[in-house]
Amino acid sequence: MASWLATKKPETAPATLYFYRNSLGKFLDFLGPRADHQITEVTKEDVIAFRNRVSTQVSAKTTNHDLRAVKSFFKSAREGDAIPEDPAAAVKGVQKGAAAAKKRAFTLDELRAVLDAADPEWKGMILFGLYTGQRLADIATMRWSNVDLVKGEIRLTTRKTDKVMILPIAPPLRRYLEALPSSDDVNTPLHPRAFAVVERHGKSGGLSRQFIDLLAQAGIREKQAHRSRGIGRSAQRRAAGLSFHSLRRTATTLLHEAGVPAAVVQSLIGHDSEEVHQLYVAVGKEALASAAATLPDLG
Repeated sequence: MASWLATKKPETAPATLYFYRNSLGKFLDFLGPRADHQITEVTKEDVIAFRNRVSTQVSAKTTNHDLRAVKSFFKSAREGDAIPEDPAAAVKGVQKGAAAAKKRAFTLDELRAVLDAADPEWKGMILFGLYTGQRLADIATMRWSNVDLVKGEIRLTTRKTDKVMILPIAPPLRRYLEALPSSDDVNTPLHPRAFAVVERHGKSGGLSRQFIDLLAQAGIREKQAHRSRGIGRSAQRRAAGLSFHSLRRTATTLLHEAGVPAAVVQSLIGHDSEEVHQLYVAVGKEALASAAATLPDLG
């Protein structure tokens, strides 16, 4: 898969490559220890089981996107004679009416419960997720070079779209950062364990599962098995609407509820479109800082 992604990199847009990497990461996580076995061991039944499990967690559209990436990979593997038969060739997508978890934001009580259950590193990443609205992989790979406490800014380039983001540091996040052990090396990761996961695998899939396990520890959802045939209880499907990405949705919801103008919210969160990008350029630093300061203090 790493070789295939490297081949696709010069051929595809950054957002498309991110989509491929994320979807294939889900498939590897689904396989568990079998991800280290020979590619020829993957069967049609494996691909179907993967599709079915994903369909209980996300929308039909997202499920079919993930399946499309897996099918593209195995089609290329077959064309390159890496496998004698394509196990994904005959696997069809799911219908739009298929049951799926409804994505939603966290409640403040749920957030407090997760923070209470989290270890120091996960607590920091959760605070980053809430107070910046950024994605898990971008937060996991932040270094001290991304933080400017003097200017009160966080600077990063998103992995999904290569967008440069300059974000104000909300007061609760600043207190967290000031309490961290300082380092003379600006390349030191803010979250070393998470950084190592992304650097090793080139994706955040393993971290996503760790976060789901954390939600289970907090009593918000049941812990999922690493291998599933897609047969889950309805309660699990409802709880599956929560993930680390829900922090991005939570930040957006709280900002809108606080009366922050939509253009400012879109610029602070960094939603992916050219129109939103232009809005980001037009919104002033003071408006962004005021928006960040409206988020509630959970400390």
